[in-house]
Amino acid sequence: MEELKSDSSLLKTLIKYFLQGLFYIVPTAVTIYVIYYLVVMLDNLIPLEIPGLGILFILLSVTLIGFLGSHFFFTYFKPFERAIEKTPLIKIIYSSMKDLMNAFVGKKQQFKRPVLVKMDSQSDAERLGFITKDNLNELGIEGNKVAVYLPFSYAISGQVYIVPTKNVTPINASSADVMKLIISGGVTSVEQLNQTIKNNNDEKME
Repeated sequence: MEELKSDSSLLKTLIKYFLQGLFYIVPTAVTIYVIYYLVVMLDNLIPLEIPGLGILFILLSVTLIGFLGSHFFFTYFKPFERAIEKTPLIKIIYSSMKDLMNAFVGKKQQFKRPVLVKMDSQSDAERLGFITKDNLNELGIEGNKVAVYLPFSYAISGQVYIVPTKNVTPINASSADVMKLIISGGVTSVEQLNQTIKNNNDEKME
């Protein structure tokens, strides 16, 4: 009987250490693999004899284009851009990608206003998201409504909801922390965000 207990205890200990090993290895391995895959993919776009020169050439070229575009080619690029925006199908693709890049790295960054959104008046369930547009008159949507982007967990995609402003509660937290919490499925520890949500709930209960 004692031998069975000893074997069971040993098995539990081994399983514990195995799971602990996975905890250390999996995030690191996945991160290294993704970085390695992206570097190799970019490096192979320009096949050169010395590994790494391809990605270095791409980085320098993009940086140079950004510099020249900001100082010299901007006025010449405008007519080309206007021509693209007048082409029916290409216009949708180009403008969508341009707005997406602007949302993340441009001067009009959109994902910087994290909010809590009450999804149903009959429920206390709320979702984390980002206000992306305040004025919806151009779409024929009137009233106190805003566009809110709600990212999905474990993905880079999401959905846009049009909700009443009364259902939206601003969050005093970093946009990066909010995005990280959503994408991780809520398992990431973000102390400031958790405290903010707790304070908001306490205020509603009062």
